[in-house]
Amino acid sequence: MKRDMSKFAKALVYKNAPKEEYFTRGHRACQGCGPALGIRYILKAAGPNTIVVNATGCMEIISSPFPYTSWAVPWVHVAFENAAAVASGIEAAIKVLKRKGKIDPDKRINIIALAGDGGTADIGLQALSGMLARRHQVLYVCYDNEAYMNTGVQGSSATPYGAHTTTTPAGKVKFGQGYWKKNVAAIAAAHEVPYVATACPSYPLDLMDKVKKALTLGASYIHMFSVCPTGWGNPPNKSIEIGRLAVETGIFPLYEVYEGKVFRISYEPPKGLKPVAEYLKTQKRFRHLTPDIIEQIQQRVTEHWNWLKHLEELTNSEQFLKDVGVTIPEV
Repeated sequence: MKRDMSKFAKALVYKNAPKEEYFTRGHRACQGCGPALGIRYILKAAGPNTIVVNATGCMEIISSPFPYTSWAVPWVHVAFENAAAVASGIEAAIKVLKRKGKIDPDKRINIIALAGDGGTADIGLQALSGMLARRHQVLYVCYDNEAYMNTGVQGSSATPYGAHTTTTPAGKVKFGQGYWKKNVAAIAAAHEVPYVATACPSYPLDLMDKVKKALTLGASYIHMFSVCPTGWGNPPNKSIEIGRLAVETGIFPLYEVYEGKVFRISYEPPKGLKPVAEYLKTQKRFRHLTPDIIEQIQQRVTEHWNWLKHLEELTNSEQFLKDVGVTIPEV
């Protein structure tokens, strides 16, 4: 059930990945940008017959300063809040054109909506919910760098507990972000769409496999952990390592959800979870945290991991799958 990712997690081996590049070099992303690396892998998995709908945010501004573009597939820049709505409209238009014979009915066209955590967890949540509820054949990917990085590192509802941002500053009165990170993947799964997953560019084969699966199954959501050296205060050459630490400590577990009912953990560290302090100490945004706050975070992570483990155990027996009418597809 669980994928052994130890080899490519260490060596970033993805020799079987397509050689073609659809998110090309020359863009203006910061050194060590996690979202830019993730999008490169996403488009490798999706291929050339893909339309990307990109909300305002980091990935839009770094990839499309007139007259240049880093996109080798059709790409649409839309407002902060409506990537899911525009992607839904494109999907509906393609259906009509196929019905009228203006597009080959058998031609597969992938539609991917991209937005950051601000454009997903906050401003765009309503449009995302509508897209999932209507079951549009769209893959929505949130590249989660845990703040509004494009506009100045302001906190979002996806900013982790205790993190310093420009709107949740750490000081004598407050210790940073004062509430827990919103679990958007769980919200998406509550819509009981065919497929929801979490992913991280530090595990490229897992990310690409999940993209292929999502595009095959239909209405889907992937929440992609995305390291941001500029906003997090980490060395750019440590981004891959920090992504791995997020997974290995349980800060950001990798898992899949089928039809909102069946949970499967994609990767479980063979020696158990590492202490969250190993992850937190890599970033300046957490350097003010006291031992008691770190212990609160550790307890929260442990509880969430145990929740996932129990869900996996409860929802994967043959009898359960039969009772809830879920068939896990072989993709």
